[in-house]
Amino acid sequence: MAPSKQLPTRMIGRSGIASSAIGLGCMSLSGVYGTASDADGIALIREALEQGITMLDTSDAYGNGHNEELVGKAIKGRRAEVVLATKFGNLGGRGGKTADGRPEFVISSCDASLKRLDVEMIDLYYQHRIDPTVPTEDTVGAMARLVQQGKVRALGLSEARPETIRRAHAVHPIAAVQNEFSLLYQAEGLETLRTTRELNISLVAYSPLGRGLLTGVVEDASKMSDGDARRRHPRFAAENIGKNLALVRRLEDIAQRKTCTVGQLALAWLLAQGDDIIPIPGTKRKQRLLENIGALAVKLSRDEVEQISGAIPPGAAAGARYPEGQMKTVYL
Repeated sequence: MAPSKQLPTRMIGRSGIASSAIGLGCMSLSGVYGTASDADGIALIREALEQGITMLDTSDAYGNGHNEELVGKAIKGRRAEVVLATKFGNLGGRGGKTADGRPEFVISSCDASLKRLDVEMIDLYYQHRIDPTVPTEDTVGAMARLVQQGKVRALGLSEARPETIRRAHAVHPIAAVQNEFSLLYQAEGLETLRTTRELNISLVAYSPLGRGLLTGVVEDASKMSDGDARRRHPRFAAENIGKNLALVRRLEDIAQRKTCTVGQLALAWLLAQGDDIIPIPGTKRKQRLLENIGALAVKLSRDEVEQISGAIPPGAAAGARYPEGQMKTVYL
């Protein structure tokens, strides 16, 4: 079954793989931001495919494998339409470890992901979190063997800083680096881009809407469900959220002139940074999915991009992008 719509595409590094210019982050479909229904999640993924989205982003860490199983069910019979991206190595503190990059763990994790996804090959396989106790060269060397074995098409890193990217790329070409990047979370993204562009690597931007802050509809984190991880995030804390929403309101006049939502404007700004950037906003709602796709129709002039950049300059947001403990595990 072919998608009913065709979206603009962007190449993933030098892998030869083309992805829709906007992908779908599937993490929220496994209860990270409150309860989620499997049936609704499968329906949302299939709607995304119908709308022309091809990149689906998951991880073995989301719901401890549940998310991969969900994605696998959703793409059953439609594998050829999908650029399937998943990740390994983010332990989240299990067994006292935050990450595992040991070569033997790389291999076993991939085999387990293939089984849960019910596919023979993963298109884009990321190291989800860098393990500081294992040399990057050893981890990527094992990932390269997966490519040689035909289990993986292209390799990626997530939350990797420039020197780590260079070391990994020297072992095997890295096609994509997935780091957090949005108007509210710019510093690491902009720094990463200088290296990825030199090496012809794509930047896959996760949380491109600032975990909902840039949609302008999140007003009070205390009203979120108890299971919503954002309640623990500093930028949603009572002392910070008002300051951050004030930044978002600076975009309202520009969005009104462009006849788009603030969220669409934020995604359009990100897309306008270069064809090497692929945002992967996540959602549980069809309405938001369609809105995100609509950002592809918002065309910004150079002056408008600069005006938006000036409205929320790098470093303007209040609060760290993760809770203190997690900040020690990212951008390594």
